[in-house]
Amino acid sequence: MLLRAQKDDFEKIRDYYKFVAENTPDMNIYGRWVYGLHPTDDMIKSYVDDDYMYYAKDNEGILVSASLTPFQGDDYHPIQWGIDAKDDEVMVVHLLCVNPLMQRKGLARKAMLEIIDIARKSGMKAIRLDALSCNKPAHRLYESLGFIKCGVQNWYADNTGYIDFYLYEYIL
Repeated sequence: MLLRAQKDDFEKIRDYYKFVAENTPDMNIYGRWVYGLHPTDDMIKSYVDDDYMYYAKDNEGILVSASLTPFQGDDYHPIQWGIDAKDDEVMVVHLLCVNPLMQRKGLARKAMLEIIDIARKSGMKAIRLDALSCNKPAHRLYESLGFIKCGVQNWYADNTGYIDFYLYEYIL
């Protein structure tokens, strides 16, 4: 299902994220994405160029996408995680989203199950991610898959200002 994006996929992936940001019902409540603030062209291009972007498609276009970095950043260090792991022993999920025309069909769940498999095959000790505290549908998905909420961080993002993020972990 999930394909690793190639460098020549940048434009279609960028256009997909713009479409998601502009057309997802309740985006202003749950995700609060404003394309150009979050996500940005530079962010998407970096994930594609570094081979971290994955997506699934059908004949109509992209169905679901996410970036999977094979490391965690310093901003994850203050959390009391369930397992000790070095930065490069953790896969972090970023920018998971489902095409607004295809929501409520289990695509995010299928993608997350595949992400768990990718991380396991990559020898990671854990998968970690963050979600806005107001993104209740995402919390339900992650928790139903066995992710544990390990902490809360109040971070600044250009699209939200300061806001609480819940940090989740799935131990492999």
